Amino acid sequence: MASRAVWKGQLRLSLVSIPVEIHSATSSGARVSFRQIHGPSGERVRYEKTVPGVGTVDNADIKKGYEVGDDEYMLIEPDEIDAIKLETKKTLELVQFVGSCEIPPLYFDKPYYVVPTDDLAEDAYRVVRDALRQTEMTGLGQLTMRGKEYLCAIRPCGDGLLLETLHYADEIKNADPLFTGIEDDPADDELLSVATELITRKTKPFDAAAFEDRYDIALRELLDAKRKNRKTPRARTGSERSGGDGRGENVVDLMAALKDSLKADSGGRGGSKSGNTRSSGSGGSKTAASKPAAKSTSKSTASKPAASKSAASKSSSTKSTASKAQSSGSQSKTGTRKKSA
Repeated sequence: MASRAVWKGQLRLSLVSIPVEIHSATSSGARVSFRQIHGPSGERVRYEKTVPGVGTVDNADIKKGYEVGDDEYMLIEPDEIDAIKLETKKTLELVQFVGSCEIPPLYFDKPYYVVPTDDLAEDAYRVVRDALRQTEMTGLGQLTMRGKEYLCAIRPCGDGLLLETLHYADEIKNADPLFTGIEDDPADDELLSVATELITRKTKPFDAAAFEDRYDIALRELLDAKRKNRKTPRARTGSERSGGDGRGENVVDLMAALKDSLKADSGGRGGSKSGNTRSSGSGGSKTAASKPAAKSTSKSTASKPAASKSAASKSSSTKSTASKAQSSGSQSKTGTRKKSA
C-alpha cells in the first residue's frame, strides 16, 4: 500500500522554500494485534461511555473536565477548545541548528520521512541535506499539525531527511529524585577494566535487522498452526450483527421463529386433529369454538339409532346422516384453519 502524506507544505531555510511531504516512518500494523471477542456469542466486545445511575450517554453531552481539587472539575466546552486550536500552517521553518549529538535521546518522540514533492524541489532539497550532513548539524523548527504545535528536529537520513518530533522541556520528568540514591563513588579499576574489554569485543556497527522480536515470531507461529488446525474454535462476526441498532438480533429472532413455524406446520399435517388445533396459534380459539357445532349435529343424529334399534332402515339412514355430519364438520374445521392462517 502506498504511503499517504500526513502533512504537506514547505520546508524553509531563510529565503529558500522547498515543497515537501511528511510521511510516518513507522508502521502500526507491523505487530500482531487482537480484538476482544465474547466467547458465548462470538461477537466483538464494545465499550460504551456510561455514567453511574444514568447509563449510556451521548457524545454530545460529554464535556472536558479539568481537575482543580479533590473530585472537583472545571467544565470546558468543546467549542472553547476548538477556538484556540492553531491554524495548520503550511511552512516548517528551520530557526536554529544544534550539533547532532547534543539532543538527549529521551527528547525524541516519533520519526517521519521528509520527501520533496516534485523534481523541481529535489535540487534545493539535496542542498539542505548535504549541508546538514557536512556540518553534522540538526535543524530545529516548529510544525503545526492537527491543531497542535510540535517541536521538530530535522537531520540527514540516507538519501533523504528525517524529521523527529521532540518532547517539550516540561514533558520530561526530572531524574534527580530517582538517581540521587545511587552512590557516586568510582568503580573498582579491575572490574572496570573487564567491563570495558567486554564492551570492546562486542562493539559492532548498528544493524536493527540483527535483532528479532522472539515473542512476535512465536506468536505468529502459534497463529499459523492454529489457522491450519480445523479444530481451532472460530467466531464469525458480521456488520449486520455488530451494529448498535439491534437489527441483527431481530433478523436472528425472525429466522428462528420462521424455522419453528415450519417445524410445527410439518408436524401438524401428519398428526392428529388435536395437533392441528395446537399449531393454529392465535386462531386456535376459533377452531375450538367451531367444534361444538359439528359435534352437536353428529350427536343429535346419532341418538336416533339408540331410540329405535329394531329398525334397520333407520339405522342405515342414521349412518348416512352421521357421515354427512362428519363431512360437514371437517369442512368447518378446514375453513376455520384457513381463516386463522
